[in-house]
Amino acid sequence: MKKPWSGRFQKDTDELMEQFTESVSFDRRLYEQDIGASIAHAEMLARQELLSETELVEIREALRDIQGEIEKGLFEFHLGLEDIHMNIEAALIQRIGDAGRKLHTARSRNDQVACDVRLWVRDAIDEVRDAIRDCQGALVGKAGQYREAVMPGYTHLQHAQPVLLGHALLAFAEMLERDRQRLAECRRRTNVSPLGACALAGTGLPVDPQSTAADLGFEAVFSNSVDAVSDRDFLIEFVFALSMVATHLSRLAETWIIWSAQETDFVDLDESFCTGSSIMPQKKNPDALELIRGKCGRLYGDLMTVLTVFKGLPLAYNRDMQEDKEALFDATDTVGMALELTARLVRTTEFKTDNMALACEEGHMDATALADYLVARGIPFREAHEMVGHAVQAAAADGAKLEDMSLEQLRSFCEIIGKDVYGVLGVRNCVENYRSHGSSAPAELERQLAEWNERLTD
Repeated sequence: MKKPWSGRFQKDTDELMEQFTESVSFDRRLYEQDIGASIAHAEMLARQELLSETELVEIREALRDIQGEIEKGLFEFHLGLEDIHMNIEAALIQRIGDAGRKLHTARSRNDQVACDVRLWVRDAIDEVRDAIRDCQGALVGKAGQYREAVMPGYTHLQHAQPVLLGHALLAFAEMLERDRQRLAECRRRTNVSPLGACALAGTGLPVDPQSTAADLGFEAVFSNSVDAVSDRDFLIEFVFALSMVATHLSRLAETWIIWSAQETDFVDLDESFCTGSSIMPQKKNPDALELIRGKCGRLYGDLMTVLTVFKGLPLAYNRDMQEDKEALFDATDTVGMALELTARLVRTTEFKTDNMALACEEGHMDATALADYLVARGIPFREAHEMVGHAVQAAAADGAKLEDMSLEQLRSFCEIIGKDVYGVLGVRNCVENYRSHGSSAPAELERQLAEWNERLTD
């Protein structure tokens, strides 16, 4: 099959070389962006009188026909034509002849592929941000459903202080909100048109990159043609942002896996998101959560791939750059599915609030509240910390809770303790007495829920 660059060469491309260098097997996913950008480029060429109106109509209609065939699975791709761009152009030329040959005027595959990838990433960002918002909606809904449930809060996987379950669930919503913000910022840097940079140096033809950018919805046009064709920062940044989403989903998955263990038994995962054992009939395994956690490593691999591809490339375009797309597509697909699965899992999970409340009775989680009680009465915190530590030690030795100790026992550690201390001790009192901004106080949870519901309806 004749190559678009074959005029310089006398020998045919080696068959193994064709197999090794082709990218159409995966970059065909860019077909919609490639056709849309080609139509915008043709319209600009017509405005600049580099194409006739008749040629523009021919190009536009033929490209739309090609798109329809691709979407119906009727288009024949050829590995010998290397990539999606040359496959579409070859089909265009075959259908309309010289008008198709003119489409590549004032355009190189270098700025063409840069444009296509920017358009694809821009669309992918919007889809991922929507998926994140849906996942946040599931978390907020579940937090509202269990707004009164109290559970142990952990540090170092040890009982720390009591928290409201809804408050803990909203922590994951906050993580995902930072991901949405990162993606929004990445979108702004992605939304810059490289068309008109050509191979790397620009062109002597009278092109109008600003109009093409406007037609394609870009917010800005490149400033430097060399940078325009060699920049993939936006792609790397996008894969990094996806890796952060995967990190947060992995943390949620790990937390829920721990909550689902028999020793904890805080959650009842819907059976449709679990599997059994091939040998142990009783098993109900949290496979969906485990794979959400496991695929995070896959995202890190995709990120390392794109970082490594670009770490030592000289200016400007290099063929190495086609190696970014498989990692890009894989990262996007994996995170998109993980987000959808997480949202479904969150909506169907039921929490065992009685078990959570029972677990709160272990670990003297009201110790910090007792220390704060002493601080409010003038005891320096470090002294209060030590006094309460002694009280905890004594209670633990007796197998008792702090709230079960008599006033006389408590006053043996600090004589200023009064009867009002029993309004501080105990898990429910701890939660009711939280008052700082963003804390696990019931009123603060209601404020957070109200803010989240407002965000979700914007």
